[in-house]
Amino acid sequence: MTKLPTPIRPLLALAALAAVALPASGCGTSTADVARGRVLFVQKCGVCHELAEAGTTATIGPNLDKAFGAAREAGEGGETIEGVVEAQVESPRPSNGNPAVSMPAHVVEGQELDDVAAYVGMYAGVPGAAPAKVPGAAGAQIFAGNGCGGCHALAAAKAGGTTGPNLDEVLPGQSMAMVEKSIVDPNATIAKGYPANVMPATFGETLSAKEIEQLVEYLIAETGGAKGAKGKKAKGG
Repeated sequence: MTKLPTPIRPLLALAALAAVALPASGCGTSTADVARGRVLFVQKCGVCHELAEAGTTATIGPNLDKAFGAAREAGEGGETIEGVVEAQVESPRPSNGNPAVSMPAHVVEGQELDDVAAYVGMYAGVPGAAPAKVPGAAGAQIFAGNGCGGCHALAAAKAGGTTGPNLDEVLPGQSMAMVEKSIVDPNATIAKGYPANVMPATFGETLSAKEIEQLVEYLIAETGGAKGAKGKKAKGG
């Protein structure tokens, strides 16, 4: 029998698992926060997986829409997919140094896992799924699509996150270079009252240079920053 290429095998394995109900997995919990699950997925899973609704396009790991699409077509519901996600995250293949066939352990745990699994269960493989459209410049869509509002408050985006700094308070007067630095290297300067590593340091990889530029322009325009502003340190977090 012809041996399947390595990147294809995990896709087939996930698709096969998705076709099997897992009633004992604890899926379908009413305490899951799907909105928070989306933020966590973008931050912690989107660096490896493509998922249309999350707006992520990484190709390191399986495309989750493709992996679970067959299960959707076969009539499997979100709870089945949710259970598969929980099982895969809780018991990933032993790491062999190749992220295409092995997922790191403890990517998300506890309530975070419940939230992420519920989110993926709701949207993976759903035809036509895409990030919700929001009004405003191109950067507004990038801000919303990447879950920034789940951690930061920004009045223009009607976002009220409290995990990271309030952008209306910390960005006024900052230059474009400062704001960009806080996005691509958030630990360079830590905002007072916030620990290191609160904000993912992967946006420089998951966003294109153009997307980062558009996001920075949006934030500058909405918070009163200025291209020539000097002397104020960028705020990470």
